[in-house]
Amino acid sequence: MKIMLDTNILVSMIFFPTDKTNLLKEILVNNHSIILCDYVIEELRMVVQRKFPAKENALETFLIQLPFELVNTPRNTDYDNIPSVRDKKDTPILAAAIRHDADIFITGDLDFLVLADQVQTPLILTMSQFINFSMFSGNTPPDTGYLLLHEDLSYIIGAAHILK
Repeated sequence: MKIMLDTNILVSMIFFPTDKTNLLKEILVNNHSIILCDYVIEELRMVVQRKFPAKENALETFLIQLPFELVNTPRNTDYDNIPSVRDKKDTPILAAAIRHDADIFITGDLDFLVLADQVQTPLILTMSQFINFSMFSGNTPPDTGYLLLHEDLSYIIGAAHILK
């Protein structure tokens, strides 16, 4: 599957590594194709310059080591077919995920997550949702609405059995 990552997920993976972010990276690198849009890369660099200026080398090292496809972000385009994102500056990110046929968009941004029921492709998931369905359902995409309402592991396992 083609998986697109949002800026906040990349920040977590680079600067706040945990067992969860390490597991996410492992699942992505070993089982999926990662796509990043140039808008997310630009936003990531601005965040690093503003919040972690001493860590710019860590960012560049991460980007060199992470296998991903860089895709163009639609700019100055008519976004009529794109659901309205509450934070308008994020619309190009969703447009890129849709335009480049991402199967899943992983984000921690509520402005995107509230659109999960309005966007069929890509599925918009949190890091936990993605990890859970990857581990328990054989990489079969979940029913997004079901997962948004029930992030408890017992429900995820139940959903995995239903999806098989």
